[in-house]
Amino acid sequence: MKYLRNTATDPHFNMAFDEYCLGKLQADEPVFYLWQNRPSVIIGLNQNPFAEVDIPYMEAHDILLARRVTGGGAVYHDLQNLNYTITGRIRDLETDYPAYLETMVRALRRLGVSAELSGRNDILVDGRKCSGYAKRVYKNRLMIHGTLMYDVDIDTLTKVLSVPGSKLSAAGVESVRSRVANLKDYLPQFGDIHAFQAALQDLLSDGEGELPLSPSQLNEIESDAATKFRTWEWNYGRSPAAAFQVRRKFSCGTVEASFSLMHGRLSGLRFGGDFLGNIPSDRIEQALQGCRFTREDLLEVLKKEPVEQCFDRLRDEDLASLLLDA
Repeated sequence: MKYLRNTATDPHFNMAFDEYCLGKLQADEPVFYLWQNRPSVIIGLNQNPFAEVDIPYMEAHDILLARRVTGGGAVYHDLQNLNYTITGRIRDLETDYPAYLETMVRALRRLGVSAELSGRNDILVDGRKCSGYAKRVYKNRLMIHGTLMYDVDIDTLTKVLSVPGSKLSAAGVESVRSRVANLKDYLPQFGDIHAFQAALQDLLSDGEGELPLSPSQLNEIESDAATKFRTWEWNYGRSPAAAFQVRRKFSCGTVEASFSLMHGRLSGLRFGGDFLGNIPSDRIEQALQGCRFTREDLLEVLKKEPVEQCFDRLRDEDLASLLLDA
């Protein structure tokens, strides 16, 4: 296969790169590319980040959020993770899809990794997951893309993807370690991820060389990244509905909040608990209806409302944090 070169580590540009290659790249035969992201969480097309990601942890550690154009679950990327994409014309989905995956598995085996396909969308080594992948069909084209965990920070992965009720929240770091595998442990011949990437690219291309993209093509990808993949509307606003409950004890008493999020905005908010206040909290509930679920937007609304009158001596920041920590 010919390969494309993509050296960007911006996850929003890379999501746009994938979509461009699926829908607009003119290539009769399959092509592939290997790429990396700076620390980021990549959620599936149909996921709600508020239900899948520890957003306060993500923001505190300068981890970006990006939504991809394929389904599946949330994954953590850092610069010790190598991603792959294969795209081409689809002739028969039932044969082309497994053929693309087998191409990657065979390449890993040739490098010395006893890789095997397993389950819905995993590649395993010694029974442990080293890769997850997803697919998308657009008109007459098929794309698969996935991760190859080379030396990913498992601690950070576990923390940023652990939210109440998630599979990771009850698992713990050691449990996650026992179920995933970093390929570095199976590839002692490579000094770093870049050597691994170069060897894998040589195997997959088999001498066919690079398919260059023009400056105008790269500009179009960057335009798509700016107008779609970097926007709040795509990454958060596209989210399906999700319901949350949270409670915390403050100096005014225990404050409980039950609310739902629809397309990244607050709805159905109700406060309860044994807290003291001079006036009912209904006013705050009504003011926050439809507010984008970001710290900045919540505080913008709350600073105009009598928060300390509804919740004795409670600061705007405390009430916003209560909601965001749900």
